Amino acid sequence: MKLDSLCQSRSIPIVAIFLLVMALIAGRAQAQTEQREDEIVANLAGGRVIVHVTRDAIVFAAIDQPIEANSVPPRVVELDSTHVGVLLGASEWQLPADPRPVRLDRNLQHIAAPDPRYRAAGEAEGDLEAIGVVFLEKLRTLVSQLHHKIDLRADEPILQIVVIGYAPNLYGPEVWVIEYRVTQEQIATRGEYWQTRASRPRFSQLYPPEKKDPRKIVESRYPANSKEPTLQFFIEANEPGIERLRSAETRFRKVFETIDKGQAQKAVTVDAADLLRAEIPLIAPNAKFILGKMEEQGGFTWLVPPDEPVERAKEPEDKDRPPEAPSLRKRPNVNPN
Repeated sequence: MKLDSLCQSRSIPIVAIFLLVMALIAGRAQAQTEQREDEIVANLAGGRVIVHVTRDAIVFAAIDQPIEANSVPPRVVELDSTHVGVLLGASEWQLPADPRPVRLDRNLQHIAAPDPRYRAAGEAEGDLEAIGVVFLEKLRTLVSQLHHKIDLRADEPILQIVVIGYAPNLYGPEVWVIEYRVTQEQIATRGEYWQTRASRPRFSQLYPPEKKDPRKIVESRYPANSKEPTLQFFIEANEPGIERLRSAETRFRKVFETIDKGQAQKAVTVDAADLLRAEIPLIAPNAKFILGKMEEQGGFTWLVPPDEPVERAKEPEDKDRPPEAPSLRKRPNVNPN
């Protein structure tokens, strides 16, 4: 047999094998693509939460700053009679073949007594731990369905909740940030298949500050690497818009004076709320925002409501916790009056 005839005869099975391998590769790529298309998708809420603790209430605003095409606005949920939570990050999830998204601010289970398995010394008191665990259990179910590599830094939370309200036993106003992070592990036997787990929440206290530190307006944002100056910075720098507000009304000037002195907690609530509403267009032009007020006895009320109703959760119950149990919270350090 001639050499060219031999090559031609052998080329048939070689070509067949090549086409078979390519078909397998294409089939695997298509399967991976279909798998990703069928995976759960998180819709992120980006924005800023600004909190001003006043003489007899807590005034707060949440500014919507979308970070992707499918971003959802920051959402507020009433956690109990004295706390609300503002959800940022992965607060809404879209399941495959289900037109209705899963929202973490809805259908909250009863916030019961804290589970000691999740307790870590030096962090939050029991009722805050209980709130953190309720959202953790909801989040765990969702993130466990993420099987592709996600683009998050090791220290970047997937979900962030700003808890605003009053501590029990007359410990006073408080603002906490609860952050949820995830870890991923690649399953070597399954190619680009990742196992995703939600870690226990981390707590950081924004208010009250240390005893000798000034009382200022506090702020939290998502993502944390946002470059916009805080409202407190705008006030301290006396930006042109702030300067105009200072001279606009006597009551605004008095609120600014309390902030300048590091005594923001002495501001009159209604004046501080009106001022905050006027300041937001200066720091976030054309952005949508919501504005609310929390009172220790009067509870939560809207000043600028969202376009959708707010979900409420049941009051936490902890019948086994004695009233004299120690608290990790700080007692109020300054008399507002």
